[in-house]
Amino acid sequence: MDFAHYLPVIYGIGIPFLGTVLGAACVFFMKGSLRPKVQRAMMAFAAGVMVAASVWSLLLPSIESAADYGKLAFVPPVAGFWAGILLLFLIDKITPHLHLGSNDPEGPRVKMKRTTMLALAVTIHNIPEGMAIGVVFAGWLAGAGSVAGASDVASVDAAGGISLASAVAVSIGMALQNFPEGAIISLPLRAEGETRLKSFGLGFVSAVAEAGAAVVTVLLASSVLPAMPYLLSLAAGAMIYVVVEELLPEANEGVHFDGVTLLFALGFSLMMVLDTAL
Repeated sequence: MDFAHYLPVIYGIGIPFLGTVLGAACVFFMKGSLRPKVQRAMMAFAAGVMVAASVWSLLLPSIESAADYGKLAFVPPVAGFWAGILLLFLIDKITPHLHLGSNDPEGPRVKMKRTTMLALAVTIHNIPEGMAIGVVFAGWLAGAGSVAGASDVASVDAAGGISLASAVAVSIGMALQNFPEGAIISLPLRAEGETRLKSFGLGFVSAVAEAGAAVVTVLLASSVLPAMPYLLSLAAGAMIYVVVEELLPEANEGVHFDGVTLLFALGFSLMMVLDTAL
């Protein structure tokens, strides 16, 4: 197999990784924390991007690729979606973690450093994003006849006919919302008294978690191409869980702020434009 053919996958995973790292690096150039309204706006924007990516880049390709199921074509998208919801629900319950701005840990009660629990919360948050990136690039590889010698029409259909442009759109969309996410992670930690390097380090952990989830998903999805409709909707369900469980509640904390709705709509429409235009 020509290594050059896998370069788009490497770039596709690397661009969102770089977005998070650059966002976290803001801690070296900015003083203090983000204003609450700015942080809430960033959360809303990220939520809009993730919801749009879940619909246009994951659920719709899942529905299209399940067309051969006939009257049961709804089964793979629905089953995969709920599998993603329940997977993140389970991870959320069995993993001790602490969200930024909170003093009440979630998950099992264990003795663990605050920074470690914050890192685990960030990891949970980024797993679905990595899964989304990984599954669309695995779908593109399959459709291009690049996985396990899959070059026939059936293999393309099993992958949902995902184009490289669609996969790149997901990558760019994740990178755009990863930049503010990286800043949201590192700057509040710095404001709480952590060193700049340690605050940046947690943002870097977030980037590694997402890239790692993407790599694992590419490898797994490439070996089970017939399950691609389920995997696409599973990634969508996992991202929707994070949006509803974490991003939107945090974006709507405190005094009512209309900017939350507007920034959510902006993120959603930007991701929609990326996916349809590309």
